Amino acid sequence: MRYLGIDYGSSKIGLALSDEAGMMGFPHAIVSNTPRLIDDVAALIAKENVHAVVVGESRDLSGKENPIAEDARAFGMLLTERTGVPVYFESEVFTSAEARRSPAKEGKSRSPRSRKPVDASAAAIILTSYLTRTRHE
Repeated sequence: MRYLGIDYGSSKIGLALSDEAGMMGFPHAIVSNTPRLIDDVAALIAKENVHAVVVGESRDLSGKENPIAEDARAFGMLLTERTGVPVYFESEVFTSAEARRSPAKEGKSRSPRSRKPVDASAAAIILTSYLTRTRHE
């Protein structure tokens, strides 16, 4: 079963897809958070035969939802209504920092252009975390 991971942000959305077995997430793409976002993600779900979506649950370090959390939750609910695919939420605390530290980033500059891979990598970390956790439940 294939999964889609989403690192939801106010301007950019990181996307990751799992392997066919649903064991691990891999960076896929970055899309802009525009009014077409729901259409673009719904099209990807159909094209890639995604059976479930995992959205990063945005919270601050004290565990409270941060300002983007409400928008991410509303997007997840709308995505389920639109596609019929279930949406699950997984903690995204430190995923962007972890993605920046990944070995693939070593030796690369931290210019604004280097942010693109971080968003997709963070989505892959969120997705892999969910897949690993639920596999052991």
